[in-house]
Amino acid sequence: MVAFLKTTKEGTPMSPAAAWTLLIVGFVLPLIHVGVSARSGPWKAPEGSGCPIGPRWGWLVIVLLLGPIGWLMFMTKRRSRPPAAPRSRPRPIS
Repeated sequence: MVAFLKTTKEGTPMSPAAAWTLLIVGFVLPLIHVGVSARSGPWKAPEGSGCPIGPRWGWLVIVLLLGPIGWLMFMTKRRSRPPAAPRSRPRPIS
């Protein structure tokens, strides 16, 4: 048997209320925050993008997989301006 799953005479390792609180605060609230935040970007991918999903979907996946760590990554991201438009190559002077 797995030792850490056994219930001891002192009680269970975590109460159900504490487990639900950890689940809601650590995963559900960050997912809602990323889903409604304007900082997470559009739902659809920008034109000409090689990726079929938008930045908001990407952040939701990161937060879903990493939980509070993914949410901290989202909170600390630095996006001071939108992505620059592609530059055209200058014509050579002949």
